[in-house]
Amino acid sequence: MYGALWRIIPGPWPVKALVMLALVAGIAYALIWHVYPWVMQTFFPTPDATVE
Repeated sequence: MYGALWRIIPGPWPVKALVMLALVAGIAYALIWHVYPWVMQTFFPTPDATVE
């Protein structure tokens, strides 16, 4: 998969490395800030318990 992405991205290797780094950062951002919180709220709801 990474080889296919590397061949698809145009430009010399420094440009390819920068684009790959940006892709990885974008995917990590999307997972941490959007996907994981949605999964936690949807599939693992917190109990509505209070401590007296």
